[in-house]
Amino acid sequence: MARKRRSANEEDKMSISENVHIENAGTIKQEIITDTLTTNYMPYAMSVILSRAIPEIDGLKPSHRKLLYTMYNMGLLKGNTIKSANIVGRTMQLNPHGDASIYDTMVRLSRGNESLLYPYVESKGNFGKAYSKNMMYAASRYTEAKLAPICKELFDDIDKDTVDFVDNYDNTMKEPRLLPVTFPSILCNVTTGIAVGMASSIASFNLKEVCETTIALMKNPEHVISDTLIAPDFVGGGYILYNKEELEKIYEIGRGSIKVRSKYTYDKSYNCIDITEIPPTTTSEAIIDKIIELAKNNKIKEISDVRDETDLKGLKITVDLKRGVDPDKLMTKLYKMTPLEDSFSCNFNVLINGTPAVRGVRELLDEWTKFRLNCVTRRITFSLNKKRNQLHLLKGLSKILLDIDKAIKIIRETESESEVIPNLMIGFGIDKIQAEYVAEIKLRHLNREYILKRIKDIENLEIDIANLEKDLSSKTRLKKIIISELEEVIKKYDNGRRSEVLYDVNDNLDEEVYEIPDYPVTLFITEGGYIKKIRTANLRMSGEQKVKEGDTIISTIECSNKDEILVFSDKNQVYKSKVDDFQDTKASLLGEYAPGKLEMDEGEEVAYVAVFSSYKGYMIFVFENGKIAKVDMSAYETKTNRKKLINAYSDKSPLVYAMHIQEDVDIVICNSNGRKLLLNTATILPKATKSTQGVQAMTLKKKADKIESVHLYKVGEFEKEWRYRPKNLPAAGALPSAADIGEQLTF
Repeated sequence: MARKRRSANEEDKMSISENVHIENAGTIKQEIITDTLTTNYMPYAMSVILSRAIPEIDGLKPSHRKLLYTMYNMGLLKGNTIKSANIVGRTMQLNPHGDASIYDTMVRLSRGNESLLYPYVESKGNFGKAYSKNMMYAASRYTEAKLAPICKELFDDIDKDTVDFVDNYDNTMKEPRLLPVTFPSILCNVTTGIAVGMASSIASFNLKEVCETTIALMKNPEHVISDTLIAPDFVGGGYILYNKEELEKIYEIGRGSIKVRSKYTYDKSYNCIDITEIPPTTTSEAIIDKIIELAKNNKIKEISDVRDETDLKGLKITVDLKRGVDPDKLMTKLYKMTPLEDSFSCNFNVLINGTPAVRGVRELLDEWTKFRLNCVTRRITFSLNKKRNQLHLLKGLSKILLDIDKAIKIIRETESESEVIPNLMIGFGIDKIQAEYVAEIKLRHLNREYILKRIKDIENLEIDIANLEKDLSSKTRLKKIIISELEEVIKKYDNGRRSEVLYDVNDNLDEEVYEIPDYPVTLFITEGGYIKKIRTANLRMSGEQKVKEGDTIISTIECSNKDEILVFSDKNQVYKSKVDDFQDTKASLLGEYAPGKLEMDEGEEVAYVAVFSSYKGYMIFVFENGKIAKVDMSAYETKTNRKKLINAYSDKSPLVYAMHIQEDVDIVICNSNGRKLLLNTATILPKATKSTQGVQAMTLKKKADKIESVHLYKVGEFEKEWRYRPKNLPAAGALPSAADIGEQLTF
């Protein structure tokens, strides 16, 4: 077979590749990982934090600001809507990240999408819905948009040097560093963003309440924010479950959680529930899917059908009920078991002067006030300089108008045009700028009416300049200007609250309302804090119980799925739950991590888990200092459905041992000196106070001595049991005999 001949081009390539030598090619270069992160990853992280994900004091991210400023330059604050594709294309002059991301930004800012309480974009066409993941928006070539009227407050006086302008990405245009917003927009719309190593989640508040709070703080820095700022307000409405402590925490430190509950009506004629408002953190599909899942698992038996009836009028989820079902009781159950009641987590992380930090409402409004004071100061300074320049020109003109004939004579007798300005300057004692202005006056203006008007203009300008100078010299006057602007914003754009506030909410679900299925289960509790629930019927078919590497099972409890759980932590707190709250699992899985499941505080670990069917019996606590506390279980029973109780036991000494008992038992206490004490818990009087220090059971002779361990006594554990039982408390206990520790005496 003939060999295929290479072309001349292939021969050239081969000869080049054979002769090329790349230095260090194929060698592995060792670098310190921290140096690589510093040079490669950190600049990216800073770019995401400073230029993408975190909002600034004007309430906007850079992508929002670039889009809105482009629309403003296109004259879309007035007039009709134009194609969204046109807007997206123009915005790419400022935002080079692609048309898809720009259009996504426009959709979220639009009125049609219903993401914002105060939308910035008026939309025409299908912009999708924030409350539905299936209702997607149309392509940009089919939709139209323009700026909403409220955007006037974003751009007012932007052409009067109120904010700094910077170059765009290719240095061909200028764009504003911030927008001179006339109201605290940072708190008026929901803003979320995920950066690198940090995130931001800002709840929306009613515009009137925000403006009134800002005014109150400007007048009195010690103003109580909750007096004017009632609670967040979401575009989707619903009910805000009022929690004063949690709201004050959000107002002060910028972190916290707000519970939002769906709003519904009962249609008696069709025996159905219509859900028309849902929390901002969920979608209609998620709610429907969860209800269907619960119905399939027989956890909800009162529903015959559920469907999405959303139309042009708005959101509507319809739940058909079976005959005789109480709709209010059913909704109470659904609030607990579905996203119909959800929490909005607040993390008020805002970028101010290039520094991201989590700030409370008070601090945010103070920062906005400083920002707005700067904008107003710059605006007044701009106007003042403009009026001063105008006054300067008119004063020069006034000198000319006193002797017009002389001015005309100077101009006529001047041979060269270039000499006109210098001759006017000499003839009337005016500067070059004034002379230029005078020389450009038309002959038709050299009449009595024009002269009188210009003289009056001088008087008005002098009055205006004096007022502006007073404004600049007084911070009080500047604040009055801002306050008047805020009051005007309230008049223009206040349209009432969307979300209704519920102050007295009974979250206590009776067992009759929430029917927990009753079946035997086995709980496996590990040292690392994992709780695994397996149906006892399935346990025989299970293999070896899987645990995390390094973890061990410390307790196996047989109980009912309807039983209660108390999880005591090492931080003197107890978390209340139900066995049913933990999912049925199998031996090959780890189970659920209790600190995460129960939302324990950071760094908090499980100390003891008590499982019981009723609040009867006692909790036994043994501390390092030798004291024992016996607390009646009724102390942990609450009328409301509280999930967390503080001061669950005494914090005066570290906890060594905890145990739930139905009746008194014998326990053995061992100290660091080797002594052991055997006592019955009946000798300890029970207390109703959870944080009781208890009584001294074992005396510790040395300061360094402490209780090291406690365990239940096994009959026959000690040869001479009476040696370890005290007649009175406190007692020192006894050192174990040779027989008790398994040794034989030698002589």
